[in-house]
Amino acid sequence: MKQNAETALTGEHSNAPYVVFEKVAKVYKTEGETVYALHDVSFSIGQGEVCVIVGQSGAGKTTLLNILGGMDTLTSGKVSLGSEEISAYSKRQLTRYRREDVGFVFQFYNLIPNLTALENVEMATELAKTPFSAAETLKDVGLEDRMNNFPAQLSGGEQQRVAIARALAKNPKLLLCDEPTGALDDSTGKQVLKLLSDLSREKGKTVVIITHNSAITEMADRIVRVKSGTIVSVQTNEHPKPIEEIEW
Repeated sequence: MKQNAETALTGEHSNAPYVVFEKVAKVYKTEGETVYALHDVSFSIGQGEVCVIVGQSGAGKTTLLNILGGMDTLTSGKVSLGSEEISAYSKRQLTRYRREDVGFVFQFYNLIPNLTALENVEMATELAKTPFSAAETLKDVGLEDRMNNFPAQLSGGEQQRVAIARALAKNPKLLLCDEPTGALDDSTGKQVLKLLSDLSREKGKTVVIITHNSAITEMADRIVRVKSGTIVSVQTNEHPKPIEEIEW
């Protein structure tokens, strides 16, 4: 287990490490009991990669994502993005980091119901320093004809596309996706995963997807397996499989 994590840190993938976790622990203390949500977690992700973090419920996936996204803090260790140690950021720096550098996509779309698709995306662009055009981003995700619709007038898959456009329009350094297909049927889920994969390939975005569905790992450049708060293995995948060929 330790060897796998260290191999990932040195990285034989063509991409140099961009996201780096070094000996990260997250500890909760409740009623005198110490609970390790994460323990001695070390791995890296290359810039522009699709990384799938897979594990069962309670494995620590969401804690990993929340620390990387600046929504939670670690107890010990170090997390870096490029040359920046984000685990050393102040609260003010973390707020700016979440606002400008990270795009979030969740299982449930969290769209504002009384705003159109375009207005939902425009709200995100107002927070960012160098955003993409909201309308152009909606075109990129295949919603050119739906941008003036309200969320209630869109299917689940279309709402998730709006959520992805909202995250992408910020022009973030990272796109973090928490079970992005969890509320969708298989066919629509595959469309969403293909969109995320294409965004990585075409726009060079680093995409991190957490899931309990191990079939999704076949699309990834890098696969991180998590169990009971520790890294079981880190693998690079030289030949990611097209989404259309993945079965689950």
